[in-house]
Amino acid sequence: MKFTVFGAGAIGAYLGGKLSLAGNEVTLIARGPHLTAMQRNGLIIKEHGTELLAQPKLCETLDGIGNLGCLILGVKAYTLTGIAPLLGSKLDPETVVIPAQNGIPWWYFDSHGGALEGTRLNSVDPEGVIANAIPSSQIIGCVVFPAVEMVAPGIIQHIEGDRFSVGELDGSISGRLRLVSRTITNSGLRAPVRSNIRQDIWVKLLGNLAFNPISALTKVSMETISRDETILEIVRGMMEEAVKVADSIGIKIPLSIDQRLAGAEKVGTHKTSMLQDIEAGKPTEIESLLGSVIELGKIQGIHMPYLTSIYACVKLLEKIPSKYL
Repeated sequence: MKFTVFGAGAIGAYLGGKLSLAGNEVTLIARGPHLTAMQRNGLIIKEHGTELLAQPKLCETLDGIGNLGCLILGVKAYTLTGIAPLLGSKLDPETVVIPAQNGIPWWYFDSHGGALEGTRLNSVDPEGVIANAIPSSQIIGCVVFPAVEMVAPGIIQHIEGDRFSVGELDGSISGRLRLVSRTITNSGLRAPVRSNIRQDIWVKLLGNLAFNPISALTKVSMETISRDETILEIVRGMMEEAVKVADSIGIKIPLSIDQRLAGAEKVGTHKTSMLQDIEAGKPTEIESLLGSVIELGKIQGIHMPYLTSIYACVKLLEKIPSKYL
């Protein structure tokens, strides 16, 4: 199967590398020192005490690739507005698009049904730019659960997890969905087919919306947060508010807050992606992880003091030059 990974950072390179090692035709779109390192040494994936060397095709842009096959979007959610028109211009009618971003995606209410069908969230897709460029009919939803880090250009360290849940937006079990699931599974990962991919979004989001911003603000790991009772009160408050928002739009999260907390502690000393972004002086995914939930909560008339307070703190933190942090 043919895959093009646009945004070959930690997750994009890991998934693309695993697919390449399984014999699929994979092209990674990368740039800078990461691209240079892979051109020189290949893509090195460290997992389970071993090193794997993948040799996918490498490009700096989409130009000249032709048929993209299955397009995996590995870029951060906040970059999509700027690049969506370009991506849309490269799509064939048969191209399958798999967004691999954290948080509430721009397509969330497409093929959703009910009163919120077609709702656009300004926090993740201002003015509907992404939705206008990428047809929702070409999207397969994906929720990325593995934790990985780029420890050096061209080198990806797997931390834990192997699940990439996939699902059609309308809940159908299509042939293309089964093919994507089977192909990812054959690469040594898990890709369960979901009839309600939005539920998996909230399973992951329940942890991310609390642990990511708090870790960025405190500069500590998920494990450290999980062992501090005072901070855990804030985490629980954020999660309880998020559960109310999910309930209000028909999502029953199939695990308790205690179960989500236990899972977070098992991740250990891994730095969250938001903490890594803050340390690198980069923008964060605060809008897709937290801003989107707050926007939904306001639509539904839900009081969210914990979520809005932490959101405001991270937005202020983003304004501070990294050299002062």
